[in-house]
Amino acid sequence: MVAELPSPLPVAGRRNVLITSALPYVNNVPHLGNIIGCVLSDDVFARYSRMRGHQTLYICGTDEYGTATETKALQKGLTPQQVCDKYHVIHRDIYKWFNIDFDNFGRTSTKHQEEITQEIFTRLHENGFTSTSSVDQLFCEGCDKFLADRFVTGICPFSAYDDARGDQCEGCGKLINAVELKHPKFHGCKRAPVVRQSRHIFLSLDKLQPEVAKHIEKVLARPDNRSSPNALAIAKGCIKGGLEKRCIARDLKWGIPVPLEEFKDKVFDVWFDAPVGYLSITKALLGDDWTKWWKNPENVELYNFLGKDSVAFHTVMFPCSQIGSRDNYTVINNCCATEYLNYENTKFSKSRGTGVFGDAARDTGIEPDVWRFYLLYMRPESQDTAFSWDDFSLKVNSELLANLGNFVYRALSFLANNYGGVVPEMHLSEADVEFLRGVESDAKEWDQLLENVKLKDAVRSFLSLSRRGNQYMQANEPWALIKGSEEDKKRAATVIAVAANVAYFLSLLIFPYMPQVSQRIREQCGLVDLPVFSTDPIAYLKTGHKIGEPKPLFEKVEKARIDELKVLFIPF
Repeated sequence: MVAELPSPLPVAGRRNVLITSALPYVNNVPHLGNIIGCVLSDDVFARYSRMRGHQTLYICGTDEYGTATETKALQKGLTPQQVCDKYHVIHRDIYKWFNIDFDNFGRTSTKHQEEITQEIFTRLHENGFTSTSSVDQLFCEGCDKFLADRFVTGICPFSAYDDARGDQCEGCGKLINAVELKHPKFHGCKRAPVVRQSRHIFLSLDKLQPEVAKHIEKVLARPDNRSSPNALAIAKGCIKGGLEKRCIARDLKWGIPVPLEEFKDKVFDVWFDAPVGYLSITKALLGDDWTKWWKNPENVELYNFLGKDSVAFHTVMFPCSQIGSRDNYTVINNCCATEYLNYENTKFSKSRGTGVFGDAARDTGIEPDVWRFYLLYMRPESQDTAFSWDDFSLKVNSELLANLGNFVYRALSFLANNYGGVVPEMHLSEADVEFLRGVESDAKEWDQLLENVKLKDAVRSFLSLSRRGNQYMQANEPWALIKGSEEDKKRAATVIAVAANVAYFLSLLIFPYMPQVSQRIREQCGLVDLPVFSTDPIAYLKTGHKIGEPKPLFEKVEKARIDELKVLFIPF
């Protein structure tokens, strides 16, 4: 069995892998693009890491402070805390249905979050990395309030991208200030925002640039890094363009108070405190032992999974806060960023009803592992990809039903029907040995791809293995051999024993991707516990072992059902 320790703490002599998912903002329901960009990708890597015997901690939670929550609360006639409480449960339940196996799924509106955020700020302030200044901000006269950067859009001053947010341009990836936008718009009000002054506190990113640039080159861009190319490009682009001091306070009520008398009526900007959520959620789980993960850079590998729109904050801004605190924090080692998953030929949009959202996916009746498979098959690792209902049905029916499911069921059902479910003795031929070399090659490729966070490509490895298994069965025809001579029957026994072992072996490779399907295969094989991974495909079902009851793993997705779903998910 996979060894488990009583608590997820770093252990000397083992690889200690700390995995975080970008915290989903609490005020909406996550769509499929959100799910594959963060929590699902992390989950696959965390399951793989545990399978390989690494000491692994996987942390996520809802990001709860900021203008969006205040605005939603006003719209709904609720308090910000009530909005957070409601949507935190929605997020938690959706991720649970998708079989996301967090060590802790927490939230940022906690005392731990306030304490750690204020401590980091205080250290930055004492170390001379903050300054104060009056700043121009966008103000909505209709709403009588200053506007949070992320809820203002306009034309980017650098790239002329026409839908840039006030904190970052999705077109070029650069950090910007909302007042720099051309033709800014606040979609919560019809009136155009105006510029007003407010005194604020700034983080001196310019002073910290040499140190964070050194970290990017030494750690993120090291030869064996697992960071995605888009993440490295964005991080290096930020440094090349030069860092400037950045305002880290906001004129809001819902947030973490700035612990300075001059700014007692202000709260921290959500992008200053949100990444601290990884630390506070770890503390909520482990108490004071949280520092064994987060103040232990010598012994901990940190993997951040996120969408490309969050890269600058995770590779530049938050590391500046950590480095400037002079508190030996574990700083990002590997930034695993995705591009965008679109819906058919357009973007996901809650307001326009475009796309499939987590709660709606649950209501389709399609099991979560099938959703997981397709999202990972289409994971936008190096370029944007699109969810398509026609392609969804094609991949499920051809790859899961006709390939993977077909191989497992035909191998196990033949064993059950002809040998009473008892694994017969194997007498391997040269052809069998060659076949098993191919299986082992697929497994080693799968292992190497997952080690390097190539989650999409690793899907092809286990599908290749199941195709290889189908070809082995077809080439050897045990259904014909079993009716022949004693030598033929002996050969049939070997073929089916090998095939059954490979079917079980396949359950291990699909476990990070489809944990429920993996468990069903292991139950049908009569060996439920997940073993320590080995690339030897016939190391598990020994001669004389009795399997369970074979059953089909998947159902066909009928065209009529796909047509119904297309209609159901037509945008407003």
